[in-house]
Amino acid sequence: MLKPLIPHDAFVFVGDGRKALFLRNTGDEKFTNFVAEQVFIDQENLPTHDQGTDRPGRAFASAKTTTRSAMEPTDWHEIEKHSFVQRVAVALERLVRERGTPGLVIAAPPSALADLRKALHPDVKTKVLLEITKDLTNHPVWEIERNIIASLDEV
Repeated sequence: MLKPLIPHDAFVFVGDGRKALFLRNTGDEKFTNFVAEQVFIDQENLPTHDQGTDRPGRAFASAKTTTRSAMEPTDWHEIEKHSFVQRVAVALERLVRERGTPGLVIAAPPSALADLRKALHPDVKTKVLLEITKDLTNHPVWEIERNIIASLDEV
């Protein structure tokens, strides 16, 4: 199998549930040069204890007993992460369609990558050249580029 290449003007998405970077390859397939196009940061996603203070609910084991058990509390922070990935997928789809990108590389931690796979439109999925299961969101652009090029060699 031939190793995938990142063509000129291809986009690189790097994100997790709170931050997303859209990078573009301004170089060519041989000498990549990633440049940040857009950055999304979800500053509204507070910790769960700040979003909801209600105690978890209780359920009766059956109508015949008085035994009750606690239900799992709602993790509002995790729900907002999934919602953020959905919003980012819409923005990514718009960017890919408007720019007519030749390819797309995605780098995200496993949970965000799974959410993104579900949220992406099938037309956008056909543009995906490579998926990297790694959280690179807090790395500088040059280090993201180095990690992605190293991942290309592993394929």
